[in-house]
Amino acid sequence: QQLWIVQLHQVSINVVCQKPLSTTLDDATALVEYCETKKVMLLVNENFRWQDPIRRLKKQMQEGNIGTLFRARVDYRSSFPVFDNQPFLKTLEQFIITDMGTHILDIARFLFGEATSLYCTTYRVHRDIQGEDVATVMLTMENGITVVVELSYATLREHDRFPETYIEIEGADGFLELAPDMWIRETTKQGTLAKREVLHHYEWANPAYDLIHTSIATCQTHLARALAGLEEAETSGRDNLATLELVFKAYESARTGQSIMLK
Repeated sequence: QQLWIVQLHQVSINVVCQKPLSTTLDDATALVEYCETKKVMLLVNENFRWQDPIRRLKKQMQEGNIGTLFRARVDYRSSFPVFDNQPFLKTLEQFIITDMGTHILDIARFLFGEATSLYCTTYRVHRDIQGEDVATVMLTMENGITVVVELSYATLREHDRFPETYIEIEGADGFLELAPDMWIRETTKQGTLAKREVLHHYEWANPAYDLIHTSIATCQTHLARALAGLEEAETSGRDNLATLELVFKAYESARTGQSIMLK
């Protein structure tokens, strides 16, 4: 038994963690550094960037048809009754930025790179909850693009397609968007090209959540390949720290009313 315990302590076990990686940036940093010291892989199940429409939007954006990018909007606004099936969310002092902002801010990084500064405002519409259910984050990216991230679980709109994320990208030569019902539209002087993303459906899944289920399956396949050494993990713990910095600095900005410079 003693020999078994010694052998167990000598085994390095890789880690896959759900988002958010931690409830504080300091704790997340310590966790990442500890795993690096122990030469243990730390991966984060950050699946939103693995949504098929978002992956295709990035590929189309990189083709360069709309020219030099200068502004973008990443829009996750809905009136979906999220508290009905997750009532514990009402008790969180920090709600929408940690819950959904972790996903949406990661999408912003995936599409447009790293940010140099941010400014954030928050609001609470639902009066029976502790945290914020509305947030607006303006990011200035290293490449000069301004990215506005809009988060809400209190927005009643005609084209509410929960859990879709809408994205608009402005370039010097055109406009690219991920619109409701997963339509990708590219507008240039030559006109508008539109194509709708068709998702794979798993028989065990609710079709209303195909967007999420397919992204989870794709993300898990990627992480499994990373654990096997077949490819480099996109959402490593180290990479996810940059997303969490945006999350917690957004709260700092909302609390202080100041723009925050980033590392």
